Amino acid sequence: MALTSTPVGEDIRRHPAGGDGERRGEGREEGDMRVFVLGAGATGGLLAQLLRRRGFTVWCGDRDLSRAHRFVGRHLECRSANARSMRSVARAAQGCQLLVNAAPAVYNQTVIRAALRLRVHYLDLASHLSRNPFKAEQFRFDDDFARRRRLALINAGAAPGLTNLLVAACADTLDKVDRVRIRLFEDTQSDTPVSTWSAEVAHDEAVSRPRIYRQGRFHLGKRFGEAEWFRFPNPIGASRVVLAAQDEAVTLPRYIPMNDLDVKIGGNEMQRLRRWFRQGKLRPSANRVNRRFPDTASPADMAELMRRGQLRNARFAVCVSVSGWRGRQHLERCRCCVFPSLWQLRRDGMPGAPIAFASAQSAAVFIENLPTHLAGVYPPEALSAKVRATILRSMTRRGFRIRRETTALSPRPVRLKK
Repeated sequence: MALTSTPVGEDIRRHPAGGDGERRGEGREEGDMRVFVLGAGATGGLLAQLLRRRGFTVWCGDRDLSRAHRFVGRHLECRSANARSMRSVARAAQGCQLLVNAAPAVYNQTVIRAALRLRVHYLDLASHLSRNPFKAEQFRFDDDFARRRRLALINAGAAPGLTNLLVAACADTLDKVDRVRIRLFEDTQSDTPVSTWSAEVAHDEAVSRPRIYRQGRFHLGKRFGEAEWFRFPNPIGASRVVLAAQDEAVTLPRYIPMNDLDVKIGGNEMQRLRRWFRQGKLRPSANRVNRRFPDTASPADMAELMRRGQLRNARFAVCVSVSGWRGRQHLERCRCCVFPSLWQLRRDGMPGAPIAFASAQSAAVFIENLPTHLAGVYPPEALSAKVRATILRSMTRRGFRIRRETTALSPRPVRLKK
């Protein structure tokens, strides 16, 4: 199936793809780019360390430098930067070629303007969807990046990010896509709530209404609604999943023609949030409740919690299911990736927890294979099939174990002539 090069039903400038530029975008040598990472927390701090190990010139920006050093250590330069101020971000990022926004998505537009002022490439991990619940705010700057001949790669983490690539890879093998299901698993075994990744992002996702795509139209779903059972690969197995607010739902249908799409999450994290919601303890607010969403634990904090037995393990997995037709065959293509557990990461000396690890590793691979010949705003699925395949191969070389499965569904209904 050929993916559309512009969002379905949208009047957005046609993105260039292929040609000599695409060939130039391949085979980038590691470490030939200066990267500034805004937000030195669980994900941003680990991402900066990964890029440094792979030979990139990296420095970070954060409002709280003492806190930042708890995540990135003392070997990386950290500059004072306030994500609320475009000038502050631009000043801290001066000299970079790529500005990575690992801060909460609420600051996307401020950070994007800093990248445009510096005339550098931009990458972020999520959308905020504040102005329009069904259109990523980053698209407003598409023409600005095109005029400067710079790339803005958005939603380039694990979920969204890797999930977008997996859906597109499945869609490439079909002539027509009918239904897309994205299923995530987030589980933390602890006596009390522990934020193993961004507490701000977790809060925003918990209080936001899920976006779904049904019969060719966007809708807002019911929070924690439409419960069902989904079988994840071992060692997870079957888990009850419910609707959740994820950014893939608002970009994928714009690039891949389909009828239906939803995103659901399982694991005890969602069970806990669902219980709080039913008890009326989970409400939209500018200020999260620290008792329910404590500050993100640093690697040292998590090590201490595990030593005390208060934090025992955590898991994260992503699965996508794409059903449709190839010729007269009705097929379901599935792709799943189970990331190392918290216990495995600690055993191997890797800082961070599974979700932060997955997001940082995914973003690092996107950066290693950044198609800088492109200009404009792109989510991962809008990249050409060749570039997407290159990124997925790089993820496999970096240890991502992506399991594939194809199931034959019922044949296409035959219409009888009257």
